[in-house]
Amino acid sequence: MIAPTLHTERLTLRAPCAADFTPFAEFYASDRAKFVGGPLTSEGAWRMLAMEIGHWTLKGFGRWIAEEKSTGAPVGLIGLFEPFGWPEPEIGWDLFAGFEGKGYATEAALSARSYAYDVLGWTTAISLVKTANTGSARVATRMGAWHDSDYTHERHGFMHVYRHPAPDALVNGGIEAYT
Repeated sequence: MIAPTLHTERLTLRAPCAADFTPFAEFYASDRAKFVGGPLTSEGAWRMLAMEIGHWTLKGFGRWIAEEKSTGAPVGLIGLFEPFGWPEPEIGWDLFAGFEGKGYATEAALSARSYAYDVLGWTTAISLVKTANTGSARVATRMGAWHDSDYTHERHGFMHVYRHPAPDALVNGGIEAYT
C-alpha cells in the first residue's frame, strides 16, 4: 500500500520514507517523545520509522509526514494508527520541535480524519492521550472529540480515550465545515 498524498491549506501529508530518519530520530531522542514511547536511541527511532512505513502495508492506512508547503520542512507525523494492542483505530499526531502552537496538528489531523471517514469508511475514531499531555488533549478537543473513557496499554500505560464525532455528526455545520 502506497500512502496517498493529501493537501491542506498549509501542509502536504505524504508517505514517510528513509529520508525522514534525521527529523524522526531527533524527535524520538528528545523529551517531546515522552508521551509516545520515547525518548529512544537512534536504533529505536529507526525501528519506529520502519513500523510507521510498514503500518501502511499491514493495515492499508497509516500516518503521514506533514510538511510545510511554504518551506518543505517536516513538521511532524500525523494520521491514522492501529497497531496490535490498540483498542480502536486512532487519529494521532506527533509534532517535531519548533512546529507546535501553529495549528498544524489540528489542520493535518482533520484532513486525516476526513480521509478515514470519506475514503476508508470509518464510522468512529479515537485519539489516545496521556494524562499529562495537555497539548494533545487541546488538539483533540479542538477537533470536537471528548474524553470518552480510559485505557491502559501494556507498554504505554494509562491513557485517556478521546472519541471523535461520527461522520454524520460532522455534516452540515460540523467542525469540518469551518476548516
